[in-house]
Formats: sequence, C-alpha cells, structure tokens
Amino acid sequence: MSDSPLICLVAPGHVSTTPRLVKNADALAAAGYHVHVVTGSPSPLNDDQDRTILARVTWSHASTRHRSGGGSFVRKVRRQLARAAARWKKSLPTPTAALGLDADADLLAALAAETPAQLFFGHALSGLPAAVAAARTRGVPAAFDIEDFHDAETAYALASPVERRLRRTLQERLLPACRLLTCASPLIGVEIQATYGIAPLVLNNVFPLSEAPPVPVMPLPVSEGRPAVLYWFSQTVGPGRGLEAIVEVAARMRLPVELHLRGQVAADYASFLQTRAVAAGLRRPLRFLPLAPPAQMVRLAMAADLGLALEESTPLSRDLCLTNKIFAYLMAGIPQLMTPTSAQRQLASELGDAALVCDLGQAESTARQLDELLSDPDRTSRARYTARTLAQDRFCWDHEKALLLDAVGRIVPHSA
Repeated sequence: MSDSPLICLVAPGHVSTTPRLVKNADALAAAGYHVHVVTGSPSPLNDDQDRTILARVTWSHASTRHRSGGGSFVRKVRRQLARAAARWKKSLPTPTAALGLDADADLLAALAAETPAQLFFGHALSGLPAAVAAARTRGVPAAFDIEDFHDAETAYALASPVERRLRRTLQERLLPACRLLTCASPLIGVEIQATYGIAPLVLNNVFPLSEAPPVPVMPLPVSEGRPAVLYWFSQTVGPGRGLEAIVEVAARMRLPVELHLRGQVAADYASFLQTRAVAAGLRRPLRFLPLAPPAQMVRLAMAADLGLALEESTPLSRDLCLTNKIFAYLMAGIPQLMTPTSAQRQLASELGDAALVCDLGQAESTARQLDELLSDPDRTSRARYTARTLAQDRFCWDHEKALLLDAVGRIVPHSA
C-alpha cells in the first residue's frame, strides 16, 4: 500500500457540495490508491457538512482557507481586473481566464501542485485549470469531471459575454490537455463532443448499493390521516427549480398530499412559496426539511410516496443533465415524477413503470395522473419494484465506479 500511486482530486467548492468528487475519492481510496483532496472553502455555512464527511473518509484533505493570497479584498480586485481583460484584450492568458472565473484560482492550483501526485483530477469548472496547472508543474497527467455543460450552466453564463469567453477559453485550451474526461449524463457527453470534439466517459450520478433499503418499503394507503408525501431535495430550495409549478399541481390533486422540500432555503423564499401554496388551495402546509449529507439522500427518500425530478429545460445544461435525485429515488425504491427535459425523457424510456413524465405547465392533467398512480396499490407496487430492480441491476455506483477505476487504471496502473 505504501508504494501505491497518489491521486489528487481538486475542486473550488466544499467536499459537501461536490458529491461526485467524494464518490470518486472514496472509490479510488478503496481500490488501493493514496488519495488527497484539495478544495476551496467559499462559505462557512457548509463547514459542518464538510466535517461530517471528512470524519469518516480514508483520504486526506487540504483547503485553501488556510492559505494567504493577499487578502480577500486584493483577490477580488485581481478577479475584476482579469474579467476586464477578458472584456477588452484580444489575447487572454489561461491563468488570467482562470482568475476571472474564480478569485482563488491561483491559490487552488498552487496548493494542489504541492501534492506529489501521479494524477490530478479536477472537479467543477474552476477545478479544471487548477488540476491542469498542477499536473504540468509535476509533469504528470490531468483528468476532469464535467458535471454540467458549463457553457450554458446558468442564465448568467449565457447572458454575460465575459463569462462566456472565460468558460469557453478554459475548456477549449484545457479539455484536450486531459488524459481522462468524465461527464454526468449521456447528453452532456454528446454536447461536449459536438462542441469540443472529445467524447467523455459517462458516469451517472448514482448511489452505491450499500445505501439501498435492506427491504422494500411499502407505505400505508393514502388517506386524510396519512397523506401522500411528494419529496424533493437539493442543496438549495429556491426559484427556477420547478417548485412553484409543483405547488400548483399538488393543490389540484384529489388525494390528500404533503410536499416535503429538503435543502437550504432563504426565509423570504420559504414565505413566498408557502403563501403561493395557500393561494393555490393546497390544504396542507409545505414542509421544509434541513440539508443533509449526500450519503443520507437515499435513506431520507425511502419513506416518500413519490420523488420529484423537476428540472427545467433552460438553461441548456439543465435540459441535458441527470441529477442525483433521479437515482436516489430509484435506489430508495420509490416511483418518481419527471419533467420532460431532453435528458429525462431519454432516461424515462428506460425506467418504465418507475417514472411518470408530465408537463408541469399542464397542472390539471398532471394532478390527475398523480392521483391515478397513487390511488392504485398494484401500480405503485409495480413502480416500486421496477425502481428497486433498476437501481440494483444497472443504475448504481457499484457499476459506474468500475468504469472509473478501469479508466484511471489505464493512466495510473497499480496493484491493489
């Protein structure tokens, strides 16, 4: 084990907000690699979640929080100067583009480069220049995980010419420099190949079989005393997530229902959504549940009657993505409602009884379809069986991590 290769994973955010990094780090460490993770730490709000994860991992971790870089004010000024250069200069150096995207880009790259790794694996877009720079410093390969289609990841990325240039510059120059590219959905892979001429390895946002419920969960029939639970989770509960539309749908359902929403939520948005629910006629108040670690997502979903995968079709990245919600619901063994994005429509054709695709803009018809599903015990039982079977046989991390380990092993071979 002492002679095992060292792999350094790099991300600008927290370990708790980059679950794909954590899964990769765990898989590589379990396979016998030494693993070191280098991250930023942009918000103290995530520190408790980070500590929960780091308390149980077998890999080491370092953060830029304890590095000096001229002070936060100076770094912000440097970022603004870099963005000004992106606006006016014809030639834009790669380090300047990286700094324009993230004020701590140079700190992240420098901290990563201190690791004597045989492979640097970037996560999140700012992790790409950091991983490639560290790899070049050490004279070793780089890899990158494409979790979103970063060119069209947000409305801001689409609307800002500076942001578009920064993102395109970094990817055009640095994606070809990576020996391995992975991505989070088939359609993201298609778009990356069409845009940059490189075909990434698809690794879905799935969960390990060890997190599946030991036995199937069959809830009691829906009644006034036991309303159907419609469940949704994410890092943030906020606008642009389909929540306003599902409130309208739930209010039109004949069956008694409760909406359970898990994640960080601002008080003003919680108040807004609760007021909207009342105005729509939803008989039970919304339940806002606290943020929880990624490793608990399957367990926390398993008691729900229906999972909600409410992606919107804009910006383009949302249309192409397959979020971990989908695969958490499958592993939990519950049916799910999916909105008709391109990626979700494609996947739904493989999920059969486990998924119902509905247009939330058609609130009456969607409510009727949910009533029909949740009031039919035989149908819900089939849906639960199908979800559980798909998770166990195909859509699980046990399968995907084998693809990851094979790909990494071709670059950094070792004997476990």
